[in-house]
Amino acid sequence: MSLNDELLTEQAVDVARLRRERDAAIHAAEQTRLQLDQALRALNVVERVSQGDIDPPQWLAPSKPAAKAATLVVMLSDTHFDEVVLPEEVDGLNAYNRDIAELRLAAWARNVVKLSRHYLAGVKYDGCVVLLGGDLFSGDIHEELTETNEDTMISSCWYWSERVAAALHVLSTEFKRLHVASVVGNHGRTTRKPRAKLRARTNFDWLLAKVVERHLADKRITFDIPDGADALVNVYNHGHLLTHGDQVTGGGGIGGIYPPIMRLRARKAQRYLATGASFQTLWMGHWHQYLPSPALVVNGSLKGWDEYAAVNNFAFEVPQQALAIVTPEHNITIQSPVFCVDRKREAW
Repeated sequence: MSLNDELLTEQAVDVARLRRERDAAIHAAEQTRLQLDQALRALNVVERVSQGDIDPPQWLAPSKPAAKAATLVVMLSDTHFDEVVLPEEVDGLNAYNRDIAELRLAAWARNVVKLSRHYLAGVKYDGCVVLLGGDLFSGDIHEELTETNEDTMISSCWYWSERVAAALHVLSTEFKRLHVASVVGNHGRTTRKPRAKLRARTNFDWLLAKVVERHLADKRITFDIPDGADALVNVYNHGHLLTHGDQVTGGGGIGGIYPPIMRLRARKAQRYLATGASFQTLWMGHWHQYLPSPALVVNGSLKGWDEYAAVNNFAFEVPQQALAIVTPEHNITIQSPVFCVDRKREAW
């Protein structure tokens, strides 16, 4: 090999090495930029929380609450609109379809007013908070649901947006001021597998809440429809965190669902404290069991007992939803289920 050939070979090696070093430097710079973007986004969230940019309606956090102030907090979740449950498949213990769901939604709104006005007479409410806790639809993520649902998801979303808006209008008329917080469940998603990115915007629960917000263009009614999995509502400076509940794993043993749910509550409390926020009460659906307490409220289901619950030998529970009265001094002071079923009207 000539001297010129040797020099050319050495130069080629040097060029290849320099290109590798250049590519590595570009990759490292890109990773640094991504990490900086993530840090800036995290800092922005902390700054927004600390500066109070995420403001609740003024009536939810008055500077000087009245001596007998109270706010009604009710939950509506796990309605599973347009799913069909046949009585003959659940030992005659339940039935569900579009017509029955309409009756139960109307009964829910009617009984919220009845409980708060007649059973708890004398309470002067500053307003009402409605927590839409997800699984408003059963969706079409399973083949059996696609085969048996009353309608397609797009048509169901449009149909039920008007009915949910009507139910919320009843409450806004009765209590004058209404705040609605909404999170998505696992059933309404448009993807076969649950996802973390674009979790809300690929879910029909989110779309329904947005359409209802358009229906109810009223200054007395406010909405919080986050793109994340949780919604934090402050009532008299008491934090109420709404999540669907499908993040809980486990719960099949003798201890039931309490141990895994309390683990999730502890993790969420730690996470929110790290960003300068906190909550006293965690609200969730998903489990179709009404379990009330001041620190944790697990909601029941409007749909009620179904074939899945029967096959898996879950405990029977009538269709019911959660209600609580919150006061400035003690946070949750009174809790009650809102019963939503009337077999005679539903004719089954």
